[in-house]
Amino acid sequence: MEQHVVSASREDEGVAVQRQRETRELPYLQIAWHLALLIAVFFPVLSVMVKEWIDVEDMGHAVFVPLVVGYIVWNDRERIVKLPVKPCWPAALLILWGFFQMVLGFLGADLFVSRIGFLLAGIGVIWTLAGTVVLRALAFPLFMLLFMIRIPLFVYQQLTFPLQILASQVAATVLNAIGIPVLRDGNILELPSQKLQVIEACSGIRSLLSLTFLSLVYAYIFDRRRWIRPVLFLATIPIAIIANAFRVTLTGVLSEYKKEWAEGFFHTFEGWVIFMVALAGLVATHRLICRFTRPADV
Repeated sequence: MEQHVVSASREDEGVAVQRQRETRELPYLQIAWHLALLIAVFFPVLSVMVKEWIDVEDMGHAVFVPLVVGYIVWNDRERIVKLPVKPCWPAALLILWGFFQMVLGFLGADLFVSRIGFLLAGIGVIWTLAGTVVLRALAFPLFMLLFMIRIPLFVYQQLTFPLQILASQVAATVLNAIGIPVLRDGNILELPSQKLQVIEACSGIRSLLSLTFLSLVYAYIFDRRRWIRPVLFLATIPIAIIANAFRVTLTGVLSEYKKEWAEGFFHTFEGWVIFMVALAGLVATHRLICRFTRPADV
């Protein structure tokens, strides 16, 4: 009889916990409070970072990253609030490490290190107060926050120059094949009427960063299968490279007919058109994958 009473009480306790999870809401005040503290502590880092979003063309997509991440968390709030909250106090060391990394980045004049410190401190706050299960559920939006951080300069240089050379090689090959003679010297294309230089801005790194970010957003909105996110992310890389090489080729063709079309408004408009073509290629890749794979259960 006593065993039956204990079993019933445990069952009632389990039902109560389940009901509490179902009726629980996101702790908006706590989230706002800790977010405000993080922003205040890391304000010297964040102010420079936000300024770069506005001033640096390669980081134009970063303005939308916090909004997208906020939408993802808000959209998944019903699932998140049902997760068990088990604070992990040793994770507070990660918060201290993030602050230490910010100071270290300032002393070494390395903004990338300081900005990563901000993300580590944010992860530490979530891990400390909510626990491992909640942190794991937020892994995807937290990963997307990396897109608001400008890549280190040495990595940027290691990426842009090979992309410049590749775009120049493809453009020279195609232009010669369609009857426009080209002499290539590194990233410089010598056409019959002029010389075209494939500079860093034409390396395609800007469209590559924006398109990889959009690939994750697209996969989240239009496909419930989680494995599709890294697949589309990786597929975006060759799509962006090919699109940029086509842009350089098109610039070479248009400049032979009218030099003005290779600069100014026409060149910028051409870049937007090619980016939309690359985005269409991303959608087409997803449709192709869906045709040969099993769709997610609704």
